[in-house]
Parts: sequence; C-alpha cells; structure tokens
Amino acid sequence: MLTLLGVAVVVVGFVVRIHPLLVVAAAAVVTGLSAGMSLVQGISALGKAFNDNRYVSLVWLVLPVIGLLERSGLQERARALVSRVKTATTGRLLLAYFMIRQLSAAVGLTSLGGHAQMVRPLIAPMAEAAAENRHGPLPDAARFRIRAAAAAADNVALFFGEDIFLAIASILLIKGFLEQNGILVEPLQLSVWAIPTAILALVVHGTRLLLLDRRLRRELARADGGGARA
Repeated sequence: MLTLLGVAVVVVGFVVRIHPLLVVAAAAVVTGLSAGMSLVQGISALGKAFNDNRYVSLVWLVLPVIGLLERSGLQERARALVSRVKTATTGRLLLAYFMIRQLSAAVGLTSLGGHAQMVRPLIAPMAEAAAENRHGPLPDAARFRIRAAAAAADNVALFFGEDIFLAIASILLIKGFLEQNGILVEPLQLSVWAIPTAILALVVHGTRLLLLDRRLRRELARADGGGARA
C-alpha cells in the first residue's frame, strides 16, 4: 500500500498547482522509494519508461506546424468561414464537432481531432465567431467559456467514442483486467456495451452544448445592460 503514496503526491501537487512535470517526476521517485528501490534505481526506471514510450513525444512535432498555419491566418480563415453561415451558433457548431469526433473515434480515428491540432486552431475560433455573429464583440469571460466548451466537447466525445473500437488500448486493458479476475469476455462484447454509454454521453453533453447558447445570450445581455447603465 505504501506504493500508493505516489498517487497522494500527484493529488497534493495538483491541488497546490505545482508544475505538472515536477509533480509527476516527484510521484515517480516517491513510488520507487516506497517500493524499496534506491533513488538511482527509481530515476533509472523513470528514464527507461520514458525512453520505451518516446513515440508519445512525436505529438510535439505537430505544434510547430500548427504555429506556422496560425501565423499564416488559419484562425482568421476559420472565423471568416463561420461568419458566412448565418444559422450557425456556438452550441450547434460544437455539437456537430462532438458527433464527428465521437463517430471518428468509434472507428479508430482517434487522431482526427485533438486540442493542439483541431480545437485551438479551428474549432474554438469558429465557435467564437458564431457567437460574435449574434452578439457582437465578446468579453473575455464569454470567450474563455467558449474555449473551455470546445475543449470539453473534444474530451468527452473521444473518451466515450473510442471504447466502441475493438483495437483501442482501453478495451484491451479492460479485457486483461477482467481475465486476471477470472472473467472471460471478448473485445466485441465490451465494444457493444460501450455503445449505450456513448449515446448517453451524446445526449447529456449535446444538451449542455445547446444550453450553452442560452447561457451566453443571457450573460451577454446582462453584460450589455450593465455597460449601458454605466
């Protein structure tokens, strides 16, 4: 049970808002020491795990490409595209992205979206432009709320959509854990039972996204009223 001290380090570190990399590194060292490793052995194990999974760092190669595209006006183009669609609202646009993201994840295309390559350069600016079309210039609070909603739509859609795909890591992890406890299931069974959960996630979060339009309208109307009185 002492090895769980690493989890406590992660929780405390995030609560007091220490840099995540420092928190994770400290948690790894504490876990190693709690398991009876020396300090050198714990750091060596952390380095070996990083080296064995270094392909995860390939995602950082996307960032310079996205930066160059944004410098060339990618966000402005996305805003201009949405501004020509008069029926577009923030909630409807994010709901459409949610469904596309969930369906693509369900067939294994988990890299089709993402915060760095899709939400920040395209989806968030388009959602902001849809709100600006209806309400005019947005205050920072509304702009940040829209960006958070765009990121949440990507997270929720991917989380509940990817389990429908047979060869995803989460399905294989669940299958392995159940087999260790004497429960034999096929990946197809797990995938089928993930469909109702994904549908429920679509209904619940889709409702939240549609209600986002109402919330923005109410908050922006209240802000305009306050500005007029001032």
